[in-house]
Order: sequence, then C-alpha cells, then structure tokens
Amino acid sequence: QVQLVESGGGLVRPGGSLRLSCTASGFTISSYDMGWYRQAPGKQRELVATITSGFSTNYQDSVKGRFTISRDNAKNTVYLQMNSLKPEDTAVYYCNAKRPTDLTTYWGQGTQVTVSS
Repeated sequence: QVQLVESGGGLVRPGGSLRLSCTASGFTISSYDMGWYRQAPGKQRELVATITSGFSTNYQDSVKGRFTISRDNAKNTVYLQMNSLKPEDTAVYYCNAKRPTDLTTYWGQGTQVTVSS
C-alpha cells in the first residue's frame, strides 16, 4: 500500500521553527522528485519547495532563505526545515512525490502548521 505520511506540524509563535517530515511506504522515493505544498484557508494549494531525485532544489520566493528541503533516501523520507516562521505561513502542508519518467504522483494527507502569537 502506497502512503506518504507527514508529521511535525503544530502551533508555533512568529519567528519560531518547525521541521516537517514525510515518510513514504509502499515505494522508494529515490527515483521520485519530492515536494512540499501548502494550502491556506480559502486559497489554492501552492508549491513551497521541491527536491529532485538528483537533489536539485527549488523554492517559492516567499520562503527562500527561511525554508530548507532535504531528503534521506535511505530513510525514505523528505524533510522541510522551516525557520523564521510568519503568520502567513499558516496552512496545511502536503507532501508530494512525482516520478518524472511517467508522472506517477502521490500525495500525503497533510499536516497543519499554525503560526500565531
């Protein structure tokens, strides 16, 4: 059974940090491009960061310098380190896996991140 399970979300004060994890089961992430997306209430889901199977990274402009995406293929896990969090980072964060050869795509169930004082 294919699954992506996110963890690490929660409530944090502005300026704080969180690290999200996404662990895959039922497939190996090494041949997949991995990404984090987020969706705030009333807004469309948007790309936050991606990391390719070759470890190239890309970030949404609003998180550059604050967020870092990384992957550990041995643990079948991708991470999102989020620093200097702002209230506008509040959203449900989703993990995504996409195989570039045939565009097979999987999504996690999401984890809530709330930045509030």
